[in-house]
Amino acid sequence: MPNLRPILFIVAIVLLALSATMLIPAAVDHAYGNPDARVFLYSAAFTGGCGGALALATRCHLQGGLSLRQAFLLTPLTWTATAAFAALPFQFGHFPDLSLNYANAFFETMSGLTTTGSTVLVGLDRTTEGILLWRALLQWLGGIGIIGVAVAVLPALRVGGMQLFRTESSDRSQKVLPRAQQIAKAIAAVYSGLTLICGVCYWLAGMTPFEAVVHALTSLSSGGFSTSDQSIGQFERPLLHWLVTLFMLLGSLPFVLYVRTLAGQRDALWKDSQVRTYLVFLAAVILPLSVWLAATHGYAFADALRLVAFNVVSVVTTTGYAYTDYSQWGNLAVGVFFGLTFIGGCTGSTAGGIKIFRFEVMVTVLRTHFLHLIYPRGVFPRQYGNRRLDDDVLGSVIVFFALFFTAYSVVTIALMALGLDFITSASAAVTALANVGPGLGEIIGPAGTFSSLPDAAKWLLSLAMLLGRLELFTVLVLFMPRFWRG
Repeated sequence: MPNLRPILFIVAIVLLALSATMLIPAAVDHAYGNPDARVFLYSAAFTGGCGGALALATRCHLQGGLSLRQAFLLTPLTWTATAAFAALPFQFGHFPDLSLNYANAFFETMSGLTTTGSTVLVGLDRTTEGILLWRALLQWLGGIGIIGVAVAVLPALRVGGMQLFRTESSDRSQKVLPRAQQIAKAIAAVYSGLTLICGVCYWLAGMTPFEAVVHALTSLSSGGFSTSDQSIGQFERPLLHWLVTLFMLLGSLPFVLYVRTLAGQRDALWKDSQVRTYLVFLAAVILPLSVWLAATHGYAFADALRLVAFNVVSVVTTTGYAYTDYSQWGNLAVGVFFGLTFIGGCTGSTAGGIKIFRFEVMVTVLRTHFLHLIYPRGVFPRQYGNRRLDDDVLGSVIVFFALFFTAYSVVTIALMALGLDFITSASAAVTALANVGPGLGEIIGPAGTFSSLPDAAKWLLSLAMLLGRLELFTVLVLFMPRFWRG
């Protein structure tokens, strides 16, 4: 069994940081004269007390780092513990149209931290500013958290082909900065800077300062929480729609490449294989779908392009903002958007989903297989960008695909067993595993919420959101008896 002391000590530090973060919405609610300021203060005190007691009980030195098994255990445990305490303001807060039990509160929190964006809340237009800001802060923290996991943890654990993206490789020319700590600081600075620029742009484009802050926090994090039940549909300014589309897209690109660009590698983004594939894929979907929408629904092409670009980017980046209910465009649109739910953005970004690089690897595998069928004695190198793909990476990616669709099938069937219809179950399962947000159908579609689902479904979807955000293996390996026997 792995030594739990350093793991619990890190969890304690995270809880103390979470406690301090709760003071921000408390101050905002106090400034607006809202009664929920006390809820945040009490939640902060309880979280800080538990974190402080755990830190004192497990205090230790971490200079030696963590073992492989400790890293596997730390990641899901930190996410789960954070969600458990961050749910307190939701459970005890005041909402105009409903009261949340702990299942609802935990679902909303896990959706925020995993930047999924599914919600059980209704009446957001009448919800206190502190709660709205807290939802946005959870997504922003989850966004920077998953970038850190993708850059530092998953490559080391060789999860799902992520070993392709090790920043501390022996090839020093591939390093962004000489130390992992410097990389983390640089990424955090870029993330914070883009959030600030995003907020200023939103404010200048017509949002109030509070709306601009909330939407900036949830755009760069690929989260999708908003300040209104209408989501982005509350704003009728085309410029604002294009700005939101742009910043959703920026959040779904690898942040390490932003650091390289700022460090002087001006073409770092465009030279990256997955970025080029990603942008070409988006254009290949958006342009034909815009032409189709304009031809069949009477939109001017400029309006059709704006609507399609916004919704496609929202789904593919797994942000999940809603502007129009694209399920009303017809069966073709429903089929396209359901397929897009699986895709995801680039690795090392805040986006969820399967990720573009895995599709690139699978295309390479299929191409090589077909060539071998035609030329059985031929030798065909398998490459990703300019790097050779070894069997370890290929195996990891193939197993990831198999596990993802197995988990998707299991979650879908389990939701149907709880009484949900097929469309709701199938779309809820993929939107949770891919961390997208809205599903399909009248219940959880772009115009709906997850509030009417049974509590058991919300707990199951909370687990699915965690599975998807942490790339499946990191959580499921804990269920193997050999993991605990060492």
